[in-house]
Amino acid sequence: MDRVSKWSAGVDETCVLCKNAAETRDHLFFKCSFSSQIWMDISHGILQGSYTTTWSALQVIVSDQRLEAKKLYCIRYAFQCAIHVIWRERNKRRHEEDPTMPRVLAKFIDKSIRNKLRLVTALGGKFTGILSYWFGSRDIG
Repeated sequence: MDRVSKWSAGVDETCVLCKNAAETRDHLFFKCSFSSQIWMDISHGILQGSYTTTWSALQVIVSDQRLEAKKLYCIRYAFQCAIHVIWRERNKRRHEEDPTMPRVLAKFIDKSIRNKLRLVTALGGKFTGILSYWFGSRDIG
């Protein structure tokens, strides 16, 4: 909304997810308390000590070719799914549809990732065992 407000004066820039800050890219992905909860649920286990909610740091992580192929694939797909689901939720709320809780969205993302990894596993090669890798990275608790 920070970009939209430059084109149209008087537009409400408040984040529709948390209602506590201006909606910028960095806020929406993943500084917002709503989206950071989803990101934490999805990525903390795989990122561990590299876990961050900073957009620029995440760009570096998803671009790091030195990461193990399974980890890089999982984190990239998690990043992509999280952005898509958060953006969709943001748009639903902008259009006054019923909100979905962060935990429900995180479970949806996890299931989407597991489904994708089942397909990738069928390809074999460097992705053999990637579904087990994902399960092993999940924070249980």
